[in-house]
Amino acid sequence: MLIKAQLVNKISEIISGKGLTQVLAARILGVIQPKLSGLLRGQFGEISERRLLDCLTSLRRDVQIVVKDAPRRRSTGKLTVVFA
Repeated sequence: MLIKAQLVNKISEIISGKGLTQVLAARILGVIQPKLSGLLRGQFGEISERRLLDCLTSLRRDVQIVVKDAPRRRSTGKLTVVFA
């Protein structure tokens, strides 16, 4: 859920930064406005990470997923979201 929250937060930042209304943003994202409103209010449990990534690309953002070796000092890998 933390990853989803970070993605939704970025989507919200982009929408605000572009000065988009929810109606226009919803049209760009291919969702209905009430669905976008719920998403931006934290109701994203039923939305997949993939769909959120698609929203970012619809907002003209490149999304890159990098898989690399974990440092030897850790026994498992970790998942991090980095916004450039």
